[in-house]
Amino acid sequence: MKAFLILEDGNVFTGTSIGSTREVISEIVFNTSMTGYLEVLTDPSYAGQAVVMTYPLIGNYGITPDMESQRPWPDGYIVRELSRLPSNFRSEGTIQDFLKKHDIPGIAGIDTRALTKILREKGTMNGMITTNENFNFEEILPRLKAYTTGNVVDKVTCAEKSVLKGNGKRVALLDLGAKRNIAKSLNQRGCEVTIYPARTTAEEILAANPDGIMLSNGPGDPKDCGTIIDEIRKLYESDVPIFAICLGHQLMALATGADTHKMKYGHRGGNHPVKDLATGRVYISSQNHGYVVDTDTLDPKIAKPAFVNVNDGTNEGLAYEGKNIFTVQFHPEACPGPQDSSYLFDRFIRMMGGNQ
Repeated sequence: MKAFLILEDGNVFTGTSIGSTREVISEIVFNTSMTGYLEVLTDPSYAGQAVVMTYPLIGNYGITPDMESQRPWPDGYIVRELSRLPSNFRSEGTIQDFLKKHDIPGIAGIDTRALTKILREKGTMNGMITTNENFNFEEILPRLKAYTTGNVVDKVTCAEKSVLKGNGKRVALLDLGAKRNIAKSLNQRGCEVTIYPARTTAEEILAANPDGIMLSNGPGDPKDCGTIIDEIRKLYESDVPIFAICLGHQLMALATGADTHKMKYGHRGGNHPVKDLATGRVYISSQNHGYVVDTDTLDPKIAKPAFVNVNDGTNEGLAYEGKNIFTVQFHPEACPGPQDSSYLFDRFIRMMGGNQ
């Protein structure tokens, strides 16, 4: 069956429908990872977005147990070529069936290189995936312009508190759309991790007397998280060590008076170089974000830049003055992807008084 990707700038790509045949409007973003399509599909940070995979062949090792959450989150999935016959002893099915099962529309057979160049040159934009060959662009355009991701954190966060048992430091993880490997990375280091829904109050978290607090990644515009930011401010004012990743990093910045803005096309992939400003060392990192902290709005008495993106100079992390708090924009749990920055979990444990 034919499918069409209609962009708000008027570009139309024609391909083949994969997955669900329902119509969807979403923000179109691209990911440059060469492997890990399943981790991309199950990363809650993609809620409210349709993902273009720049690597040309997707699905060759099928669906494996390597999921970052219980289900896939993107609104749509866009690929150049979809492998119909996966080859992997761990494979449990095909992407096609996986997308159908979870009612996610997709399109294959389009020129993803050309599409990515458009998104790089003009910036991230909204689009529609449809199987309707008689679509009317003039009728669709206002709907494309009107689409926003909205408050997607509430959509992806856990419904109730849960605990990963451990005999080491006790960490409270605020789930803003957390990838499983954040809790796993802590748990593997002996930590007992208590995972809290995003709307949990600071009072409840602090009442449990954790050794440290972890703020997770998540989707959407950080400024849509007003009440969560208020609670994070209370966590900042406590003396509990805090480590924050991605959305958590942005929310901590907003909670302490800094500002954020939307990037032209964001950073999404497993090959982004970041420089540690304290040592000068460069790490290759996994990233997935469309917003960034404005370092010009930082109060130097509160926080200073700790990492910077080597490609475009944008902020990749902050160190907070007089506090046991550090935050990063990239993903040190990085599954799949480089393990270069996994040492940050060890730093967090030392901050809590552990012996890593």
